[in-house]
Amino acid sequence: MAGAGMTQEWFTAAEMAALMNVSHQRLNQIVEERNWRARDTMRSASNPNGTWKREGGKNVYHLSLLPAPIRAKLAAQAQAPAEPDADRKAVKERLARDLAWSQYEKASDTAKERAKKKLAAIQAVEQLLLTGMSKDAAVRLIGAEQGFSAASYYGWEQRIAGVARDDRLAYLMDRYVGRMADSEACTPAAWDFLLADYLRPEAKARPFEVCYRTLAGVAKTKGWTIPSCRTLWRRVEREIPVVVRVLRREGVDALKRMFPAQERDRSIFHAMEAINMDGHVFDVFVRWPDGSIGRPCFLGIQDLYSNLIVGWRVDRSENKELVRLAIGDMVQRWGIPDCVYLDNGRSFASKWISGGSANRYRFKIKEEEPLGLLTELDVKITFVTPYHGQAKPIERAWRDFCATIATDPRFAGAYTGNSPENKPDNYGQTAVPLDEFLKVVAWGVHEYNNRPKRETAVCGGRMSFQQAFDASYALAPIRKATPQQYRLWLLAAEGVTARKVDGSVHIEGNRYWAEFLSQHRGDKLVVRFDPQDLHADVHLYSLSGAYLGAAQCVEAAGFADVEAGRAHARARNAWIKAAKDMAKAEQRMSVEEVAAMMPELPEGEAAPVPVPASIIRPVFGNTALAMQPEPDLIPDQTPSTLINLNRFLKLVGDE
Repeated sequence: MAGAGMTQEWFTAAEMAALMNVSHQRLNQIVEERNWRARDTMRSASNPNGTWKREGGKNVYHLSLLPAPIRAKLAAQAQAPAEPDADRKAVKERLARDLAWSQYEKASDTAKERAKKKLAAIQAVEQLLLTGMSKDAAVRLIGAEQGFSAASYYGWEQRIAGVARDDRLAYLMDRYVGRMADSEACTPAAWDFLLADYLRPEAKARPFEVCYRTLAGVAKTKGWTIPSCRTLWRRVEREIPVVVRVLRREGVDALKRMFPAQERDRSIFHAMEAINMDGHVFDVFVRWPDGSIGRPCFLGIQDLYSNLIVGWRVDRSENKELVRLAIGDMVQRWGIPDCVYLDNGRSFASKWISGGSANRYRFKIKEEEPLGLLTELDVKITFVTPYHGQAKPIERAWRDFCATIATDPRFAGAYTGNSPENKPDNYGQTAVPLDEFLKVVAWGVHEYNNRPKRETAVCGGRMSFQQAFDASYALAPIRKATPQQYRLWLLAAEGVTARKVDGSVHIEGNRYWAEFLSQHRGDKLVVRFDPQDLHADVHLYSLSGAYLGAAQCVEAAGFADVEAGRAHARARNAWIKAAKDMAKAEQRMSVEEVAAMMPELPEGEAAPVPVPASIIRPVFGNTALAMQPEPDLIPDQTPSTLINLNRFLKLVGDE
């Protein structure tokens, strides 16, 4: 070994085995497998870069053949100050001592116990020798008590000859070499074939034994030499790192799971400073009001500081309207958060939710696109990796909901199971009505929020999520929304016509009315409303965007409901009276006063004489003569007139 400041370049086979912490037999296998003694790698005058040579009748190997960690360790030792006993023999002894303790540390508990029993036997014999007993007698006596032969004892003594007393235990441990079947030859092409078949994504469900049988069939036709299946598997375990096997067979996601997850401290936030939201489809069949059956989507919003569920809604699927309404519930009850963590799904990346955000990496971003709800509320948006529980802690709550809500006894017969393989025996027997489902979900969310002794950094095993949230919320600076901002997340129905008779607005079979609507009869209006609460007030805007006011839902009363009729009559009479009062207040001049002020015909002007008609309209149809006066009253009667009169009187007399 070189002195301080110099790194030894050439090592014998024994030194290489000690440095690599392998047996001499295993080193010979490595030399053969890696072809260290190839003719073209021998150091000579014509090949100054060779990696092995003959020296003193032995094969010695260059430093470059050692693994990189061992070379680094040797380089560090070379920089250390020189030791007084830094000769070749001392270095060998130190390497052997390190190897012995390294092997002892890696051994099983059973092997360690055997070594301890041997050390105890040697110490017992040495105690008897101090009493003057001969060595053979002491060995036979202790051997009879502990069950070992004299030959075994003397073999143990040979192992620890010249070894320091504090190192005896490591040297007394048995070092079994084990089966050396790996020495069986394996054609390099066969090894490459096996790795190509085993280390591929499709082989995730393909056992190694199947790959070996495929190799054996090809080896017969190619004339390859292969060892047993177990031997090749040991070589795979020894030479192919686990990370490589997982990456090639299971993919990058499986490899990521092998890396320790980052533990992020969420106690740096305060209540409602940061939230995350996500959707979850419940494994429960629900009957919707229209009679259809399906699995509902639950959209939840979670406070990152306390894990409290601060808002949720349920719908048939995850959509932008559901996201808007859930955000509205949260803001109206708790306030406006500073930042939100979302995945890049279509519902969350919709322009109506995150429009105007600089990092909205879905859809085409246009300069003229409208600001989304979160952008208008000045909430910082961070898009995270989908299906990544470490990025969105709310995904961990879904496992809790699957155990507490989806399998609730009130859902018996409606639970679908979390996979086709886990369908219950009563699959599809019933479907839960939507109202009943919402009640159970509300109970489950309340239980989740108020469950005591939560083991989180914030709760400390003492508080519930609700208690931790309340303690921080009382001291935190929370932004509150204005009444005008409350209407931002309501859904808008454009072009709704106010009825011409009374100005009422009809949406989804419900009728809404307010006094100001009388001014907009027949007009097209914009209505903002909550589709899941159609009995709440709706807000009306003109088509130009001007806010008009809120209208209440007018419910239909029962046909025989007398009290409802009286209440309606009182309300109508009050409205009519108010209208009359307004009309009276607006009428400052009577009709008589208006008539008195009407202009008259100026004096001296006569009424205009009608101009005689120049065209006489002909008479069509019945031309019978009208009744004539008596003959003595009519002068100059003609005979024809009398004849006609007599005929008329005769007809009247006949009737």
